[in-house]
Amino acid sequence: MVGEIAEPTWKALPKSLTSFRPDVVAYQITTYDWGTPDEQRAAYTRLAEAVTDAGADLLLVSAPPFKVDDFYKPHEAEIKAAPKTAKAVADEQGEAVRFVDSASLWGTDSGAAMAQRSKDGIHSCQQGSAAFAQWLGKELHKLYGFTPADAEKWATGSWTGEKVYSQLGCK
Repeated sequence: MVGEIAEPTWKALPKSLTSFRPDVVAYQITTYDWGTPDEQRAAYTRLAEAVTDAGADLLLVSAPPFKVDDFYKPHEAEIKAAPKTAKAVADEQGEAVRFVDSASLWGTDSGAAMAQRSKDGIHSCQQGSAAFAQWLGKELHKLYGFTPADAEKWATGSWTGEKVYSQLGCK
């Protein structure tokens, strides 16, 4: 299954980067960044090379804490290794590749209120997603001088009451 998703993405990525011409690409480590540290290193290095070859910087962002349920349990060691591996790749690549630890926003305990997980303990609730967007904007400002939009302009409004956005309420 991984090949069914990853390979087409790897094939499309260079063309997408060339046509879009980003200054910075942010990649948040996911709950599916499985594999040995060497496999993770190869993937993060491949991503760094694709992004920097396109003339952009890469920002590797750690994942929020989440509940390791029966589905994730067999991959727990791989999940824990991913941010360390990503940071090592960033450290080796120079200033064009950076690692940012989101623990300053989420903490490290998926059950804590500051983790802003949905009732399943895995997914972000809408408040958590908004907090992440605001936090990431501030990080981009520190690193690149980016000025994020004021959250009062994008994180409010009638759309927030729509059913699709309220299904993952915070605990």
